[in-house]
Amino acid sequence: MNKEDLIKKWLNDELTPAQKKAFEQGEDFDLNQSITNGAKQFRASNFSKPNAFKDLQSAYHEEKQKTKQINWLKPLLKIASIVIITLGIYFTFFNTNQIVVQTLVSQQVTTELPDQSKVTLNAGSELTYSEKDWKNHRQLHLKGEAYFKVAKGNIFEVKTAQGLVTVVGTEFNVKQRDDYFEVQCFEGIVKVSSGNYSETLLAGDTFRLLNNEFSQDRTTVSQPEWTQNQSRFKAIPLKAVIAELQRQYDIKIIVEQVNEDRLFTGGFEYNNIENALLSVTQPMGLNYKTNETNDVIIYGNKE
Repeated sequence: MNKEDLIKKWLNDELTPAQKKAFEQGEDFDLNQSITNGAKQFRASNFSKPNAFKDLQSAYHEEKQKTKQINWLKPLLKIASIVIITLGIYFTFFNTNQIVVQTLVSQQVTTELPDQSKVTLNAGSELTYSEKDWKNHRQLHLKGEAYFKVAKGNIFEVKTAQGLVTVVGTEFNVKQRDDYFEVQCFEGIVKVSSGNYSETLLAGDTFRLLNNEFSQDRTTVSQPEWTQNQSRFKAIPLKAVIAELQRQYDIKIIVEQVNEDRLFTGGFEYNNIENALLSVTQPMGLNYKTNETNDVIIYGNKE
């Protein structure tokens, strides 16, 4: 028996007890019951039975359509709620006035801070600070290397993974690399703290931690040489020099039969890769070549 005939018999109370029980256990029974309760006037006389059924049938399909629409809307409402929650998370965690400045390999960028202090980032570096809190708390986080010209004001702090640099108004350079932390003061006074070491630097002083070994030095230049597109090193492991070559020229260097812990003193410029490679390899008695994928191979004999 099809559904329409079943509903007709149910309306006319013509179902057998077994059929009636089965009908009342059907998934549409509550819907049918609510419709008939609201449409009892259609059963006022025997003359209105056919029309009553058509009206009921129409109401039935209308209610089913509404049910489908509601079921269709439920996942949409779920999606909408997820979007709202996601936006809430976004504004909670990301809308914090955090400014991030990054440089790619072979790129330098100069940025001005809210107090008109200026920072020049070397290649492959990143600094982060809160613009909202800057007036009362001049603090930023640095990964990589940067040259600072700090406007006079309250305390200015540069945080790195390896140490803290504190100044008031001065010019200085901070380099933070793997196992290599160096601060050079070019003007004013700089306080540097790293682990058990704490030093106050005057113009020309250099603070260095290399493989957790502390040393001090002097510089006679007026600003970092990398801001003039050249790198200079004094007794630095070759692996750090090679890393800087890759950073400045956006190349991959493969090292074969070379002791990368040998100390290198010298430098290279950023305008010619051939000259830069010669400037590093020749003083160390090494050679270089390129492979089929244009990677640079530096090779020699193990020391």
